[in-house]
Amino acid sequence: MSRVGKKPIELPEGVTFTNENNTVTVKGPKGELTRTFNKDMKIEIEGNVISVIRPSESKEHRTNHGTTRALLANMVEGVSKGFEKSLELIGVGYRAQKQGNKLVLNVGYSHPVEMEPEAGVEVEVPSNTKVIVKGVSKERVGAFAANIRDVRPPEPYKGKGIRYEGEYVRRKEGKTGK
Repeated sequence: MSRVGKKPIELPEGVTFTNENNTVTVKGPKGELTRTFNKDMKIEIEGNVISVIRPSESKEHRTNHGTTRALLANMVEGVSKGFEKSLELIGVGYRAQKQGNKLVLNVGYSHPVEMEPEAGVEVEVPSNTKVIVKGVSKERVGAFAANIRDVRPPEPYKGKGIRYEGEYVRRKEGKTGK
C-alpha cells in the first residue's frame, strides 16, 4: 500500500475544501486552487481531515493514489502558507530588477531579458543579484523559477549563471597552459 497515499491531510484553520465529482476546490487566506482528479480515486473529508482511498490494488490505482494525495496536500499548503523559490545571479555585471510587473535580467547578453510572470505568481527582487518567486501553486512557482534559470544556467568552469539558492554546481578544471 502506498505510504504517501495513506497519510491523512490536516486542514489548517481558515481553509475550506469542496469536492464535486472529484473536482476539488481549496480556498484559503492566500488564494484559491481548483483541480480535477482521477474519477476512480475517492476523496473523503471527515471533520478537518482529508483522506484519499483507492478502489483496488491494480497498478494504475496504486500509482494514482500517492500522486492524488500529494497534489491535494500541495494545494492545501499553497492556499495556507504559499510556496517560494529563491534564485541567485552569479557573475560580473549580472543583475536583476523589477520594472512594473516584469522581471528584467541583465546576464551577459547584448540585450536585457524581460520575463512576465503568469497570473498567481509574484516576483520579488530584494537585491540586484537575488530573485524570489512566490505563489500559491507549487507547480507554477517551480515552472517560472525554472524558466528564469534557463535564461543563463550555471556553467561548470567559472560557476557563472542563474542558480537556485543553495544549489551545488560541480566545477570542472579548465585547460592546462604550457
